[in-house]
Amino acid sequence: MRGTAVADPIAALELEALEGAYEMAHPAIQGCQDDQCLVEGLRVGAEEAYETLIQRFQQPVYSLVYRLLSDSADASDVVQEVFLKVFRNIGSFRGQSSLKTWIYRIAVNEAYNHRRWFARHCKQEVGLEADPEEGRTYQETLPDPARSPYEVVLGHEQQALVETALNHLNPTFRTSVVLRDIEDMSYEEIADVLQISLGTVKSRIMRGRESLRKSLAGRLEPGSAFHWTPQPAE
Repeated sequence: MRGTAVADPIAALELEALEGAYEMAHPAIQGCQDDQCLVEGLRVGAEEAYETLIQRFQQPVYSLVYRLLSDSADASDVVQEVFLKVFRNIGSFRGQSSLKTWIYRIAVNEAYNHRRWFARHCKQEVGLEADPEEGRTYQETLPDPARSPYEVVLGHEQQALVETALNHLNPTFRTSVVLRDIEDMSYEEIADVLQISLGTVKSRIMRGRESLRKSLAGRLEPGSAFHWTPQPAE
């Protein structure tokens, strides 16, 4: 709002007073690491709060959505919708879960909605250049600069194999596996994101890991393949 011309002098004085009061009440929003502090800034429309939100969550949300959709252009579109919904619905955030969990829930729902829309409207479309059965290759996608623990352990070739296997995994299982083994979320957080029971989360992760193990059998070195061996849920 600062720098906007206001014709009414009284309105201008009131605006300056409001801005001054906000700056006194909400100092150093940009450096705020606390969810509640950030949420308060978003609710009052602080530009610094929006910038902090984007800096903190844009790349993680993109990485999550990309792994659910396997298309960089679609992922970018969905991420825009995710943050629009965050901005519009921040007033409904009650703090019953972490801000990250709430944002991830929106991201997963938007990815599901996009996938359903694509299945309904684009299934019959044929690409002009690529074979529609091939889809996007791993090499055509933009690399994710953020290195997760999963990416540190696996080399580039092994990562490509795992990404390809994930792309062919049942979407229901893939979401749970990605949230657990790549995003390193707890079972409780995943249950909150997906709005399902803890038992269902554990079942989906177990079945997803087993499917990945079968898909990757003989294609990864034994030490790497072990990472995808079904493990009892803690």
